[in-house]
Amino acid sequence: QVRLVESGGGTVQTGGSLRLSCAASERTFNMYMLGWFRQAPGKEREFVGSLSRTGGVPYYAEFVKGRFTLSRDNARNAMFLQMNSLQPEDTGVYYCAATWTTDTSTVSSAAGEYDYWGQGTQVTVSS
Repeated sequence: QVRLVESGGGTVQTGGSLRLSCAASERTFNMYMLGWFRQAPGKEREFVGSLSRTGGVPYYAEFVKGRFTLSRDNARNAMFLQMNSLQPEDTGVYYCAATWTTDTSTVSSAAGEYDYWGQGTQVTVSS
């Protein structure tokens, strides 16, 4: 059982930046594919980005458009989401997710592929 805890959310103005962190309780963290999702008020949860076990080339949602950078540090059991040029439409609760896999290169945008989820951290971008 993996416990995921997000942090780093907050309120910023349009154009600002935030760095989200996801800390995992699992010592075999390097065996997990990771992802970030977000949910805006009144909307369904949507994919933000995914990282393979080795943290190779990240897979991003189209709306990221070079503004966000996903990374992981397996030695620290942590994943990070650097968000720049934030816009009001980026407002929402951001969730990290993980799933155990034997494939070192797989990434996924499907929420159903992830078995473990954090409680989320609120990001608010004011105009």
